[in-house]
Amino acid sequence: MNGFLVVDKPAGMTSHDVIARLRRALNERRIGHAGTLDPPATGVLLIGVGRGARLLRFLEAHEKEYVAGVTFGVRTSTQDATGEVLDEREASSLDEQQVRDAFARFVGEIEQVPPMVSAVKVGGERLYQKARRGEEIERRARRVTVSAAEVASFEPGTRATATVRTVCSRGTYVRTLAADAGDALGVGAHLTSLRRTRIGAFGLAEAVPLDEVVATSVRPMEDAVSGYPRHEVGEADARAIVHGRRPRAAGIAGSYAVFGPAGLVAMAEDAGGELRTLCVVSGS
Repeated sequence: MNGFLVVDKPAGMTSHDVIARLRRALNERRIGHAGTLDPPATGVLLIGVGRGARLLRFLEAHEKEYVAGVTFGVRTSTQDATGEVLDEREASSLDEQQVRDAFARFVGEIEQVPPMVSAVKVGGERLYQKARRGEEIERRARRVTVSAAEVASFEPGTRATATVRTVCSRGTYVRTLAADAGDALGVGAHLTSLRRTRIGAFGLAEAVPLDEVVATSVRPMEDAVSGYPRHEVGEADARAIVHGRRPRAAGIAGSYAVFGPAGLVAMAEDAGGELRTLCVVSGS
């Protein structure tokens, strides 16, 4: 079985829990995911099945869209509702325009410090592993892109709340965006809910609830790379690529999908005239 799935992840499960469930449901060991979702988060999780798992890195590169619930006036150790409360402040003075302006400050290419509960590796170890031991270390800011941070709704009060729609690049932490906006407002904030509504072209409309996934839910591998340029080759060239030969020039800059008579063969790249095969999905 080779292909990919768009799953609507439920709350209360890690992304690895989802993989374990799907391995049993589909009787397939070769399964992976693109773009981790924390246990409280829900929404779109892209899954590679069989040889489709080789395509996951091309799916991870797509922009992501989230709908987040944010509470102002409370800072936590994890920047979400699962953490220890670090600080509480009065937030009743906030109005909707102030909150809109605060999030607007973080739209564009920004520097963001990953949270201690993230999966970023420092010294060969995930930050969240250090955090579980109570460690807090200095983290290097990373450059990410936030294309949109729009306040969809706002409720004033001592603990003012907002619903925020965010579109961002890979590596962006919405919990950190919420915490940074709260700090910019002088009252602090934390994430209370997170739902991923889209990765690239794949949204909730295509997502299958985890409990409803069956073998027929698996989509063709070709669908996974539909956003990349397509290059057609003949049977001889397709066979040569499968056996390790570099692709011929396709006149396409960057990454592209190579298709033979039988379907998707490989992902390839032309980096300034340097041609190389990035992964092969045809064959065994």
